[in-house]
Amino acid sequence: MPAAGCAFSYQLGSMFGEDEVKPEHTGSLASKMLAKPTPAPPNAKVPEADLAFARAAAIDLASRNGKASAPWENPKTGARGSVTPIAQAYASDGTTCRDFLASYVNEGAEAWMQGAACRGTRGKWEVRNLRPWKRT
Repeated sequence: MPAAGCAFSYQLGSMFGEDEVKPEHTGSLASKMLAKPTPAPPNAKVPEADLAFARAAAIDLASRNGKASAPWENPKTGARGSVTPIAQAYASDGTTCRDFLASYVNEGAEAWMQGAACRGTRGKWEVRNLRPWKRT
């Protein structure tokens, strides 16, 4: 039966004298991998080394006037997340600012942070604040 380049699926066991259908196993996931991540406690501190990567992503996003999320990752700790702008740029004390949310995931723990990046007097963006996100 030519089936070049096409997907073909058919039980041929009975043609070859194998009437018993055996279950097909394609792999399994450890139950640990299926568990939902545990949220970090509200008072948990995100390591400064990881925050530096989140801040850098926020600065890059603000400087490009990005409208979509930007990922970040600290290869040394395995921590990762994304930075997402949550509002249009606005003026604050004579400077342009943008608010954002940043996610943090490391070793099954999750946290959300909120912050603001503002353009400084020399035109460079900087993160003015980054703190745990409080839902309102």
